[in-house]
Amino acid sequence: MYVVVNAAMSADGKLSTRERRQIRISGPEDFERVDRLRAESDAVMVGVGTVLADDPSLTLDDRDLVAEREAMGRDPHPARVVADSHARTPPDASILDDTAKSFVLVAEEEPTEHVQSLATAGAEMVVAGENRVELPEAFEKLENRGVERLMVEGGGELIFSLFEADLVDELHTFVGPKVIGGRDAPTLADGEGFVVDFPELDLVNVERIDDGVLLSYDV
Repeated sequence: MYVVVNAAMSADGKLSTRERRQIRISGPEDFERVDRLRAESDAVMVGVGTVLADDPSLTLDDRDLVAEREAMGRDPHPARVVADSHARTPPDASILDDTAKSFVLVAEEEPTEHVQSLATAGAEMVVAGENRVELPEAFEKLENRGVERLMVEGGGELIFSLFEADLVDELHTFVGPKVIGGRDAPTLADGEGFVVDFPELDLVNVERIDDGVLLSYDV
């Protein structure tokens, strides 16, 4: 599976406020770029923290992109994926609506009733790992379900876990003209952090978009 991580962060590297409240960092031109990245993907993934904080739908906004996918014989929208070890996704979350296929990645030990409630809401459950989702195993199962190109939109805990598991192929980060601050505000890669064997990035493009800059890396 080919994995593309995309995120927008403030000039000081924050994804949102310390209250986990999402604020607008990028503008219309970058929104169009993100929509195109989604359209090129088989699925779009977030962590459960993003679902609980923002309730995203992760569907395409541009109807022309929807039409392009349909003309190629693809589903109108990419599938949605939630990394959710303990099945905390609300059954009425937007990401589980019937607009597109939805996968929820859970751990084996999660109580059956939680998993069943999400399955009833329309999610296809992917079980991988004993007490937390093992991403390599989960990605192998997603690939068996037709996901060959995956776009990841956050949050910081998930992005760190992907780098830790050596699963990222590309990183695109839009740096916007805001300072958010806060030692507890989420960053691009949270989690435990690296102390050795830091992931190496190869800067392949720098582009001014709206009032910020897009940095594109191969990993």
